[in-house]
Order: sequence, then structure tokens, then C-alpha cells
Amino acid sequence: METGAESSKPLCDERDCDLRPLDGKVTAEGSSDAEAQRPTWSGQLEFILASVGYAVGLGNVWRFPYLCYSSGGGAFIVPYLIMVVLCGIPLLFMEFAIGQYTRLGPVHVLAKMCPLLKGVGLATVVISFIFSTYYNVLISWALYYLFNSFKATLPWTSCNNTWNVVENCSSGFPGNTTHLQSSSQQFFDHRLLEKTSGIEEAGGVRWELFGYLLVAWAIVYLCIFKGVKSTGKLPGAKNGILYFVTPVWRRLFEVKVWVNAAAQVFNSLGIAFGSMISMASYNKFHNNILRDVLIVSLVNSFTSILAGFVIFSAIGYMAHIHNLPVDNIATDGPGLVFVVYPEVLSTMPVFQLWAPLFFLMLLCLGLDSQFANVEVAVTFLKDEFGAKVLHFLKREELLALAVCIVCFILGLPHVTKGGIYVFQLMDHCTAVVSLVFLAFCEVVAVCWIFGTARLSLMVKRMQGKSPSIYFRLCWLLLCPVLVLCILISSIVQYTPPRYGKYTYPLWAEWMGWGISLVSVIWIPLGAIHEICNNKGSLVQRLKTAITPTLDLDAVDPLPEKQNLDNPMSGKLFTSGV
Repeated sequence: METGAESSKPLCDERDCDLRPLDGKVTAEGSSDAEAQRPTWSGQLEFILASVGYAVGLGNVWRFPYLCYSSGGGAFIVPYLIMVVLCGIPLLFMEFAIGQYTRLGPVHVLAKMCPLLKGVGLATVVISFIFSTYYNVLISWALYYLFNSFKATLPWTSCNNTWNVVENCSSGFPGNTTHLQSSSQQFFDHRLLEKTSGIEEAGGVRWELFGYLLVAWAIVYLCIFKGVKSTGKLPGAKNGILYFVTPVWRRLFEVKVWVNAAAQVFNSLGIAFGSMISMASYNKFHNNILRDVLIVSLVNSFTSILAGFVIFSAIGYMAHIHNLPVDNIATDGPGLVFVVYPEVLSTMPVFQLWAPLFFLMLLCLGLDSQFANVEVAVTFLKDEFGAKVLHFLKREELLALAVCIVCFILGLPHVTKGGIYVFQLMDHCTAVVSLVFLAFCEVVAVCWIFGTARLSLMVKRMQGKSPSIYFRLCWLLLCPVLVLCILISSIVQYTPPRYGKYTYPLWAEWMGWGISLVSVIWIPLGAIHEICNNKGSLVQRLKTAITPTLDLDAVDPLPEKQNLDNPMSGKLFTSGV
């Protein structure tokens, strides 16, 4: 690893220097070697690939098609694209900008930009941690399908298995007006999940899934503790594609569709998860973040829409061979992907090749997103409690192991026989409700309290010119107002979580709200803590709390000749998001 000379002007005050991932020895008091310097990406392409790898994940091939299907096909694409243009691209640019300029992670940079909302940074870490506890369940399912796809006959293609309810089993997709289930649906429900009748009935642990979840976490740990890193024509596909691209305009007036569109944009681009701020903090000062934002956003959206075309082509094909309308393919939730894709793969020539490749792809898509989620939690613990934790654990690798073990334990309810209901509840409350609220608080902290003028100045110093009127207008008005309207509407027109036709009991709904509060509660707690610690009258305390402490003049660019190893791998993650 090469290092350049340290800038004569400090990049942080004495209180925060020990929180910075410098490439030198940091003492307990916060001082560092004279030659210490924050690592950067070894090349522009490395950052782009890391960001795209994080953004493009299972959500693109799982959540996006499912939300399209449940929202009336093309009716979802319209709000999704609107949210990408008005919120996704501007907010990703905002996160890249503050990360690259300050070279700080989300917890510390948001605390400096808006002390009153300093809890937003911690909330991003918590939501990433919660998300990682159940996201790996999807990876365990992919592993299960991967190993089962090596069999001479794919086990989800027939009704002659021990897990099938023969009298209700069909070799294809029945309409949802009948009592039949497809063989692939029964494989998902009765073989993979051994699904019970509801969340009230846990049914015991599915030991096979327990083993696959353990393998999934072992893969994640081995990667983060040392570092990483032909289409045929289907008859009926046209009908599925038309369903995908043709909006049902009345659905555009349903708040749920817009809430899901906003949540999907924030989920897929990693907005309000803290990871994008962290990764951008290892960029060189003058890196072209506008180019990076456009590449990441376009690749992410293209992948989602492409996945939509693929899965709706498959749905159209299934509807054709069974002479059913497209919207009668009776699947719901994550099963849309884990039922439809396997069914189509079984009809392809040389399915013994394509099925393992497909599930291997799912595995790879999920893992690179999971790495970033887990690393956010690991590095935050290193930031805040590094000396104490290392004194207790002795080795840095053991911290990552401890985080993975805790996440594995918290993920165990998802691999019980009633785990699919827990999974759906967690996903609804964490990836939709909490995320939209958290994104709104982040926008308020950065765009309204810190201010678009300061944010524009940061961009101008890095890029040589101010951001366009499009970005300034989105930051100042469109993003906050649009997200606020969606948030208020979702509360006013609240619809309880569902899984297919199953309605959750009241106690489960309250448990879901409790899960939502686990991440967002840090925002009001942080505000109360800041106000109580300030001096003077209440008005003076509030004024102090909304005054940014981030000194824009205290940041100097790193020497351009610097060319360091990949900062997102290996030893880097021993300090500082």
C-alpha cells in the first residue's frame, strides 16, 4: 500500500480524529502518525463496481417484479420511474457528495451536519443491521434451490413427491379461482418452507434451512473478515410483457403503490442505509461523482426493468400453456420469483445447466449487497467501541465473527416452519415503513437544515462547478415534499401487512411496529439528547442544535498521486465508517 504526504491542515478535529479510518496507528487520544492518511480506491472503476454491486442485488430480481405484479403491472413502473428521477438520483448524488467531501461515515457526518438529527446516522446503521438479519434468509433459499438443481430431475416439476398434496397439485400454474396449486408452488410451500397456517404457529425449526443459513453466514464472514471481491422465445411471453408495461391507471391513485415505489428506489439504490456514504468517503476528493451517480442509477434501474421483462415473459408463458389470464398466476410475496423462475427453468433445454447457473447468479447478487450491510455494522462498532472491543476480543476478525453470529441468531425465526410470515412482516416494516421515514429525516437534515447552499458549495469545490438547477430544486423542494406526502399518506391510509390471503393478528401488527421503531427511535432520542446537553433557554438550545458543526474549510483534497489498495477490503474495515 502506497501513501502520500499528510495534508498540513487537519481533516477532523481532535475529538473525531480517532474515528477516522486512517492508514496509520491511531492512539486512544486520537493522534496519528504524521504519515497517516485515509485510504482511497485504487481506481475510479473500483468504486463504480463496488457501488453497482451493492445496489444491484436480490431486490432487483425479487422485490421489483413482485411489487409490479401486486401493483397492477405497468401501474408500478410509472411511480417507480418518477421516484428514480425526482428522489433516487438526487439523493444518491447527495450521499456521494457528503461522503466524498467529508471522508466520514454516516454516523459522524450527519451528526456534524445537523446535531439535532444526529440520530439519523445511527438509525442508518441499525436499519442496515436489521436488514442483514433477514436478507441472508433469501440467500439460504437460493442455496437450497442451487443444491436441488443438480438432481437429474428437478424436484419442483412433478406432483409425485412426498411433500405434494396430490389432490390439490397441478403440473403447471392453476388459476387462483380454483383450489389447486402448482407443483413449484407446493415445492416452495411444503418442501422448502414446510409452511404452517400462520405466524401464530411457529412449527419448529426447519433444520435444512438452518444449515443453509449457517452456510450463508459462513460465506459472508469469510469474505468480509479478509476482504473480497442465451434467451429462447416463449409462447405467451408477449401477453406477460404487455401486462408488465401496460398501466392500470386507477392503481396510480392508491397510496400503497407510491409508498412501495419509493421504498423500492431507496432499497435498490441503498439510500438511507449508510453504505453509499461510507463507500464514497474513500473516493479521491475530485472524483466525478455525477458520472458515478448516473452509472449506478441507470444500471440499477435497467437491471430491475430487465428482470421485470424476464419474469413477466415467464408468467405470460405459464398463463399461455395453462390457458389462464396473466393476473391469475397464483403466487405472492417472494414466492413469485422462487416459484415462477424454477417453473420456467424446468421447461428449458439442458435445464441441468441453466438451473444451477441461475441460482448461482442469485447467490452472487445477494452476497455482494449483504457484504456492505454487514460491514456497516462492523465498522460502526469499531468506530465507537474499537479500543474496548479489541481489548475484550483480542483479534479484529473476531468482531466480524461476533456480528455474523448475532445476525445468524436473530435470523433463526425466519427458518422456522412459520418463518415466511415473520419474513414478510419484517420486510414490510423495515424495508418500507421505517425506510421511507428514515429517508425523509435524512433529507431534512441535509437539504433543509444543513442547507442546499452548503451542499452545493461542497459539490463545486470537488467538481469545479455547482450542481445544476435540477439537483438544487430536487434537494430543496421536490425530494422532501414528495417523500413527506408519501409518508403522511401511508399513515393516513394505513393498510396492515398481509401474506397472500393471510391476515396478521393484531399482536403481530404491533410487533411489526415495534420492529419499525427499533431503527427510527434513535432519531427522537438523539434530538432529546442534543437539546438536553446544550445550554441556555429552550430556544437557544434548539438554535444550537440546528447549527452545523461541520467546517467546510477544514477539508483539503488528498494528493492525486495517491494510489492505495482497495479500501473496502481486508484491514480497512478495522476502522471507521
